[in-house]
Amino acid sequence: MSEPTSTTPEETREQQTSVVAAKLPKRLILLLLFLAIASISGIVAKQGVLFCILTLFMVIAVLGRQKAGLYMLRGYTIIQLALVSLLPVILYDPDNLVAGPSTFRLGDWEGKLPDYLVFGLLIALSVVQVWVAFNAKVKAYCHVKTNMNIMR
Repeated sequence: MSEPTSTTPEETREQQTSVVAAKLPKRLILLLLFLAIASISGIVAKQGVLFCILTLFMVIAVLGRQKAGLYMLRGYTIIQLALVSLLPVILYDPDNLVAGPSTFRLGDWEGKLPDYLVFGLLIALSVVQVWVAFNAKVKAYCHVKTNMNIMR
């Protein structure tokens, strides 16, 4: 039989500081910045305002080290990956296949990109988001003991 091990106060302090010392990962900063910019631009363009506001709340919850924010980020990531992966099937229109490349406008700049490149880029961004959201450092950043109340 194994004897119960007791932890010294020093070991307990080290364990507590390792949880508190988890810093905000740089890749999470970039992802949250990207989500915040996309949400703010959606609000300015008046496209999906409620969804953009909810995304901003999620960003705030993750920055606040809330466990609920981490769960929302992971759920958001999975749903986005599924929708983006199904996008070519959803948008498949035989009449549109002859239409040519997609046109993008950013101010005065106008660019044309083929649809497969746009879909590939969106899928790649979603895969990167999955990689960031399910990373061990991101999980360590959010407090395990923090409850599910994001309005705390």
